[in-house]
Amino acid sequence: MSKTMKVGVIGVGYLGRFHAQKYAAMEDVDLVGVADADPARARQIAEECSTASFADYRELLPQVDAVSIVVPTSLHHEVGKVCLQQGIDVLMEKPITTTLSEADDLIHLAREHGRILQVGHLERFNPAVLAMQPLLTHPLFIEAHRIAVFKERGTDVDVVLDLMIHDIDIVLSIVKAPIVSILTAGAPVVTQHTDIANARLIFANGCTANITVSRISMDNMRRMRIFQPGQYLSVDFGKKEVMSVRLKPGATGAAPVPEISKSGFQDQDALELELRDFVQHVRDRSRPAVAGEEGRRALDVALQVVEQIESNRRRVEQILADEGRSDLLAYLHH
Repeated sequence: MSKTMKVGVIGVGYLGRFHAQKYAAMEDVDLVGVADADPARARQIAEECSTASFADYRELLPQVDAVSIVVPTSLHHEVGKVCLQQGIDVLMEKPITTTLSEADDLIHLAREHGRILQVGHLERFNPAVLAMQPLLTHPLFIEAHRIAVFKERGTDVDVVLDLMIHDIDIVLSIVKAPIVSILTAGAPVVTQHTDIANARLIFANGCTANITVSRISMDNMRRMRIFQPGQYLSVDFGKKEVMSVRLKPGATGAAPVPEISKSGFQDQDALELELRDFVQHVRDRSRPAVAGEEGRRALDVALQVVEQIESNRRRVEQILADEGRSDLLAYLHH
C-alpha cells in the first residue's frame, strides 16, 4: 500500500458527507472520490471536498484501498460484499447488516480476502466512554438512556437499530458474560417502526442492563449509570463527562461519606477518531476493537429486542381487533 492511503466514501447523505469531510482533511489520506445513487448529491459533496464524484460506486473501487460505506442499512450487505470481494478494506456504518446471515457472509468474506471489516459504532470513540474504561471493575447494574428529538434521518429502521444498538454495543463491551435473558417493551408513535423502546438484558455473571431509547423527545439526552461494588459511575455522553461516587469510611461510629469526583474532557471529534482508527488498522493490518464479529454480536441482541417488541405488538393488535377498536388499529398501521 502506498504511503498515502487512497479512500472513498460510498453514500454521502447526512452522515456520509461528514465521512468525506474528515477524510479530505487528513494529511496522510487521499480522498479519491465519493459515490452516491443521487448523482447531483455526489457532485455537490465532491465539489465541497475537492474530489471526484461517481454515480456508480463500482467505478470508484479500482482506485481505492479502503472505503466507508454509509448507504441505507438494507444495502450494507450488497455493497459490502462487492467491496470485500474486490480486496477493499471496509468501514461499515452500524448496524453491520439487517440480518445475521448477511453479517456472517461479510465476516467470512473479510477473512477469506484478508480484509479489514470495521463497524461504525461511533460511541466507542466518545471521550467519556474511553475515560470510563479504567474505572470499571464488576458492573452489577447498568442504566442507559438515549433520548433524541425526532429527525427523518434513520427512520428506515426502528429505534432499536437506529439508536439502542449503540448502548447495546457499549454494554456488551464492558460486561464480560453471556446474556441469559432479554425482556422488552416498545411501540411505534410517529412512524411505522418502533420509536420508543426499553430492553432489560440479564447476564450470566449477575449484571443487569436496563436500556431505554426514544426518538420522539423534545430534548436530547445520552447518559449511562453503572453501579459496581463500592462505586457508582455516571457517564454523560453529550457533555463528555464522567462522575465517580465512592463511599469512604467516616469518623468512628459515623456513616460512610460519599467521595465525588468529576472528570471533564475536551470536545474531541468522535467521528474523526473513528476514521483515524480505521485508517491505522488498514495500515497495520490489525484487528479493530469493533470488527465484524462485534458488530454481529450487537446486531444479534438488537434483532432479539426487535422481534420481542414486534411479537408484543402483534398481540396488542389482536386484542384491539377482538375489541373492535378499528380506530387504534388504523393508527398502528399508518
